[in-house]
Amino acid sequence: MADRDSKGTCRFCGQSYSGSGIARHLKTCAKRREQQDKPLGKGQGKAKDTPIYHIQVEGTYLPMYWMHLEVPGFLKLSDLDQFLRDVWLECCGHLSAFRIGEQSYHSYAELAAEFGEKTMDDRLERVLEPDLNFEHEYDFGSTTYLTLKVRGVREGQARGKPIDVMARNDPPQFVCSVCGKPATEMCPECVWEDKGWLCDDCAEKHECGLDFLLPIVNSPRMGECGYTGPIEERAT
Repeated sequence: MADRDSKGTCRFCGQSYSGSGIARHLKTCAKRREQQDKPLGKGQGKAKDTPIYHIQVEGTYLPMYWMHLEVPGFLKLSDLDQFLRDVWLECCGHLSAFRIGEQSYHSYAELAAEFGEKTMDDRLERVLEPDLNFEHEYDFGSTTYLTLKVRGVREGQARGKPIDVMARNDPPQFVCSVCGKPATEMCPECVWEDKGWLCDDCAEKHECGLDFLLPIVNSPRMGECGYTGPIEERAT
């Protein structure tokens, strides 16, 4: 099994840090500050300052999977939900929800109305504040739980991609339960008995059959409900 405190690389300076150390580094990274202070290029006009949130996301029960994001406050909860789906979660179009304090925000308007809850139409700047801890759930059957924390907020100009990945854990390395070579596939049933990690060769011989196996991917959704990795990677 992978180390709970996995390492990852800062996108700005290229240095490697542990999951527990990257948040502290990002607050003081000179290269990050340099990029934030860089003026907009020609043709980009004069953008108004907006709250930009530093959000840490990790698997609630699999904290070796983590990301640090910068997200402008004018985006909606639905935009953050879609990003998490695209990068970490989406397999079959399941429902999802954020839990912020005592309030739930659902991806499906009819379900929100049925339970007297809210939809994800609220902008982030209306519901987030520094040091806030909140939760995200995807798929109310085989649920993947994420824990999110607002690590900081600054006034600035959104540039590049609407949601910027500042750092992400390196892909955990697993070894084949049979021969000890690097594993590439997993068996969702046998993995609970510590014998479901498989290299390409051993996967061919696995008793549950190749069609039952799932690829090892860098996501807390790995092994659930046919998840095979980020949408953008499936398209290539």
